[in-house]
Amino acid sequence: MFAWKFSIARMAAAAAMMMLTAGAASATELWDPHLRGVDEGMSAGALPPGVYGVLNNYWAAYSQFDQDGHKTGVKLDALVEVPVVLWQTGLKVFGADYAVAIAQPFDYTSVRALNTAGVSNNGHWGTYNTILVPGILSWSLKHDLHVSTGLTVYVDDASTSPANPPKYGGVGSGNGYWTLQPDLGISWLHDGWNVSLSAHYSYNFENGTTHYKSGQEIAIDYTIAKTIGKWTVGLGAHQINQITSDTGVGAAACALKNGCKVNAYGVGPLVSYQFGGVALTAEYNQNLHTENDVAGSIFNLRLVMPF
Repeated sequence: MFAWKFSIARMAAAAAMMMLTAGAASATELWDPHLRGVDEGMSAGALPPGVYGVLNNYWAAYSQFDQDGHKTGVKLDALVEVPVVLWQTGLKVFGADYAVAIAQPFDYTSVRALNTAGVSNNGHWGTYNTILVPGILSWSLKHDLHVSTGLTVYVDDASTSPANPPKYGGVGSGNGYWTLQPDLGISWLHDGWNVSLSAHYSYNFENGTTHYKSGQEIAIDYTIAKTIGKWTVGLGAHQINQITSDTGVGAAACALKNGCKVNAYGVGPLVSYQFGGVALTAEYNQNLHTENDVAGSIFNLRLVMPF
């Protein structure tokens, strides 16, 4: 089994999904920091030696859901490309393997919404916030357990955002504020089995231009998979839960609607094939229930290779 820690592409890919703003019907100013489900199929607690490249090709076909879990009529299609470079330095810190990573996601988003003239459709390319991972620590413990922790930093440098909207309409490609995200990975890797949990806590800073502050969130991705030969098959699942309400201009109406907090859940199959040192993984997730967020069908094709 290709046992490496996706906390990077998670940290990195955390990079782009997916909160569509639609007034009081949504929470967070624009995007959820963590790219939901992107860690599925990975051994979140383990970290291989060397330098690795990761490319996530992430496609989402979403509808927006209100605070009662009902569709609002707004649809969002998005293609998110997340190139990541990870370096496991070979150094030991507190007995753990130490690694660093960097990613620069970019995305194409297309919003379709009913208006007085019919249906509007605004699509465009842009770059998401640069993602820096200054430290990842991974411990190999007894009984085939692996635990990792790290810190992801989302830089306030997106090409477009709520404070700097796209020229021809649509939603911003990134967030107009900084985010700090502690990460935790736990894996049990035994006899070809991978049972993993990848958890992330997102603390969003205030947007200095709009003076809007998105609430804090917890995102978790789950994996149960079995490797036989070069093939791996299994099941993945994800959840995102907002634990504090948004504050600032435009968030007042949320006080009457449970803070407009995000709750989203999804599940689906995954399959992976390894040829040489390269791993190719395909995963699919379908929304189970969502409040104050966008959700639907997700397909991710991930390529991991050593340099």
